[in-house]
Amino acid sequence: MVNVPTIITFSRIVIIIPFVFIASEDPLFGAIIFAVAAMTDFLDGYLARRSQQVTKLGILLDPIADKLLVISALIIFVDKGIIPAWIAIVIIIREFVVTGLRFAALSKDIVIPAEMGGKIKVVAQISSILVLFIDNTVIPFDLYAVGISLLWIAMVLGVISGVQYFMTFWKRL
Repeated sequence: MVNVPTIITFSRIVIIIPFVFIASEDPLFGAIIFAVAAMTDFLDGYLARRSQQVTKLGILLDPIADKLLVISALIIFVDKGIIPAWIAIVIIIREFVVTGLRFAALSKDIVIPAEMGGKIKVVAQISSILVLFIDNTVIPFDLYAVGISLLWIAMVLGVISGVQYFMTFWKRL
C-alpha cells in the first residue's frame, strides 16, 4: 500500500540523482540536499508510526533509501579524494550485509529492530557527511579532522552494531 510516508521514502531515493551531480560540483548545495534528504528519513518514520501506516513496502524501502543516500555521499568523497576508499568499503559492506540479514530475517517473519548502536551510527554518518561537505565552504575553518573522526566513529559503531544484528538474528532462529 502506498501512503504519504512511503512517498516520502521514495522521494529520498529519487533525490539521490540530482544530489550526486550537484554535490560533486557544489559541496555546500550538496550538503543542503543531503540534510533535507536525511530529514525525510526521520519524517517518514514519524508519520508512519503516528498515523499507523507502517507498511511492508515502507519497511523494505526505508533502509534501502538510507543506504543509497549514504553510499552515494561516500562515493563522492572517495572520488574527490576526501576519504580513503577502504573506509567507504567497510561502511558499504556493513550496510549491504546488515540489510541482507534484515531481509533474510523478514523472510522468516523475524523482525530485527534498529538498535541504539545502529541509531547512533546513523547520526555519526549523517554528521560526518555534512561536516565533510561544508568543510572550507561557509565556515573558514578546517573541519576535515572533525568530519573524518565522525566517519571513523560511524564505521566502528557500524561494525559493532552489525555484529549485534547477527547475534540477534541467530538467537531468534
